[in-house]
Amino acid sequence: MVKFALPSIIAMLVGALYNIVDQIFIGRGVGMLGNAATNVAFPVFVICMSVALLMAIGGASNFNLELGRGNRARAAQIVGGAITFSALSGLVIMLLVQAFLEKLLLAFGATPEVLPYAVTYTRIMSLGTPFMIMSVCVGHLIRGDGSPRFSMACNLSGALLNTVLDPIFIFKFDMGIAGAAWATVISMLAGWLLGVFYVSTRFKSVILTKSCFVPRLGTLKQIAALGSSACFNQMAMMCVQVAMNNILTHYGAHSVYGGNIPLAVSGIINKVNMIFLSIVIGLAQGGQPIISFNYGAGNFARVRRTFGLTLGSSALLSMLAFAAFQIFPREIIGLFGSGSEEYYRFAERYFRIFLFMTVINGIQPVTANFFTSIGKAVKGFFISLTRQILFLLPLIMIFPRVWGLDGVMYAGPLADLSAAALAAIFITREMRGIKRLELDASKE
Repeated sequence: MVKFALPSIIAMLVGALYNIVDQIFIGRGVGMLGNAATNVAFPVFVICMSVALLMAIGGASNFNLELGRGNRARAAQIVGGAITFSALSGLVIMLLVQAFLEKLLLAFGATPEVLPYAVTYTRIMSLGTPFMIMSVCVGHLIRGDGSPRFSMACNLSGALLNTVLDPIFIFKFDMGIAGAAWATVISMLAGWLLGVFYVSTRFKSVILTKSCFVPRLGTLKQIAALGSSACFNQMAMMCVQVAMNNILTHYGAHSVYGGNIPLAVSGIINKVNMIFLSIVIGLAQGGQPIISFNYGAGNFARVRRTFGLTLGSSALLSMLAFAAFQIFPREIIGLFGSGSEEYYRFAERYFRIFLFMTVINGIQPVTANFFTSIGKAVKGFFISLTRQILFLLPLIMIFPRVWGLDGVMYAGPLADLSAAALAAIFITREMRGIKRLELDASKE
């Protein structure tokens, strides 16, 4: 579990770090409007990540399931298909973003003051989307191939390079927010090149031939079936983010804070929370090859133990994150540049209220990933949508009508509590069924 979880956590953190490192340096070099701009651009990144995880998790889960069943030829087709479709989808997203950039950013909640910064950042950053999607996909496949350290190296190299290039481009070359975007693109390219090197020279579980990379509709359907949970969870996050941006700017404009402060603060807090969620999801994905292989091979006792270890680890992490968010909100927000007293006051309240249920927030993503790992994509898909779509989105539409900006904050913990409770019910029933399968297997 440690062997697979640590590289998986780092792989998930890379996506979060690309954004949070940009946010820190942009906040210090450009200011609050720069932070707001990255928040407006964030849904574009989420769209890319949703497609990346569709191919990555769907590909890796099917790859390990087929290996567990002994179907090596089919496993090779899954690997090639996942890589090909990730490349094609990346190109399509890049072209669409370039064609409809300003309309997208206005729909995502950009104010007139924020729009020029958001256009500059997103236009450049979107050039790296094909590399980003492919590198996430290849990283998961490399880990599934039994090389978690190389997978970690691919992802970590890009994040470290981005951290080095950001201050050079923003401050030394005085490129501002455009410098942060170019640093991100170059870093994505570096991670992608390492992944291409592994796939072309070192892949060991199966033999990859040119025919494996021919796009096949059947392969795409198989990948999408198990990758849809993670994909739609990200898409749900985007829908909520867009709705929240527009609600914050609308109700903020009628408050003492104005529209830009809530927009900037929300972006920072969401990305800080993404660090926590990335580690939790990384833990869950680290258990994915173990759970998928052993479920396919009928080793149900190991399936249960792996899930228990994953859930316990995420619970410990959740408690640590909760303590940090409640005790040090001003210190955390201060990392992203300075602001007025109203800016800090709003940020502290947002942290403490919106993230109050962080202590139980590991249950839902761990459970959703578990169902995907054992091939029960429908349940995984449903659970992945509960927090964002079933609970949070309606609440942020209703509560602000009564409590204004505070309504957005109070919607967060209620949605978290509801999603965790529902996931707990689903996984309790599933574990009882797996226990019965384990007993049946021991009698044979």
